[in-house]
Amino acid sequence: MKFVQNTAFYFLVFLLFIQCKEQTKKEAKIPSSKNEIQYAKGLEIYKHNGFSILKITNPWPDAAASFTYILQEKNGIIPDSLKQFTVIPIPLKSIVVTSTTHIPALELLGVENTLIGFPSTDYISSEKTRKRIDAGKVREVGVNENLNAEVLIDMKPDLIVSFGLNNSNPTLDNLQKSGLKVILNGDWTEQSPLGKAEWIKFFGALYGLDTKANTIFSEIEKEYKTTLTLAKKATTKPTVLCGAMYQEQWYVPQGESWAALFLKDAQSHYLWANTKGTGSLSVPFEVILEEAQNADFWIAPGDFSSLKQMSDNNPHYNQFASFKNKKVYSYAINKGAKGGIIYFEWSPTRPDWVLKDLIKIFHPDLLPNHKLYFFQKLE
Repeated sequence: MKFVQNTAFYFLVFLLFIQCKEQTKKEAKIPSSKNEIQYAKGLEIYKHNGFSILKITNPWPDAAASFTYILQEKNGIIPDSLKQFTVIPIPLKSIVVTSTTHIPALELLGVENTLIGFPSTDYISSEKTRKRIDAGKVREVGVNENLNAEVLIDMKPDLIVSFGLNNSNPTLDNLQKSGLKVILNGDWTEQSPLGKAEWIKFFGALYGLDTKANTIFSEIEKEYKTTLTLAKKATTKPTVLCGAMYQEQWYVPQGESWAALFLKDAQSHYLWANTKGTGSLSVPFEVILEEAQNADFWIAPGDFSSLKQMSDNNPHYNQFASFKNKKVYSYAINKGAKGGIIYFEWSPTRPDWVLKDLIKIFHPDLLPNHKLYFFQKLE
């Protein structure tokens, strides 16, 4: 009897061993894959047969959390080990996005017709998407801080692309509890020009248009690098001031920020290039005047659209040589039909255009035929 019990015990152990081996085999069926992303620090995409793994590793500045999503192609089989993550069937047929920076990617990929909702549509400048808004094909869905859950539930988009400022996102949590698919996009946390632009691959993956997204990005990358090489032919580095006064303080981009990197790549000497950080630096007016009174150029002085408007707002602006010499350039003049600033919408996706603008301003002989796209000289 004891022999039988022992035999049954060992047979059970053997079955469990076989099952564990089979489970291990199933999980091991996921082949290793190379991350498709080269420049973006907060995005990873791994392609597999029938599905992709998409990771958002920096959803907001200094985030401790990361998010993993599984993009399932038609008839694609998702391994059991990945079913714990949000599964998004692709290609998408309808989408709601929440930042104007998402609009260029949709248009360049040719899927702008899938956009059915956006918060505060007046901010969108693109003529192509504005026509769809005016035709009633893109609905208002509230504001980013308080998306209209009732409208979104009624619309039933395949996916809502949103972003988080920190780990507290009750609106997004409630939308997911209502059965809606939500994905976080961290393109705004990127600090390198090509890092931001590479997020077009995020949207390419959502639509099964990876090859098209890669091609578009490669063209942007090539243009940026070619322009960067051209900039190195400059024989001078003009000094540059940025920003403007706000509530008794002057705010300038920190030296490791996206804006500061453009100025570096355009072969200029940005006066706060040596500061650490990727945000804005608050500087007293007296320090700004001492350091930048004789700066050659003044770039991005807030939302002002003329020199008179600047001096009317603050007469101290007249003390700067760049102001006196009319070498002040703003991105705020080029606006869409409803007042949205085109620079905010398109510059993250087209850093090559930004770089060409700055080189045209600082070193006009290097790009004699370039017409300024984002920046305009204030008169």
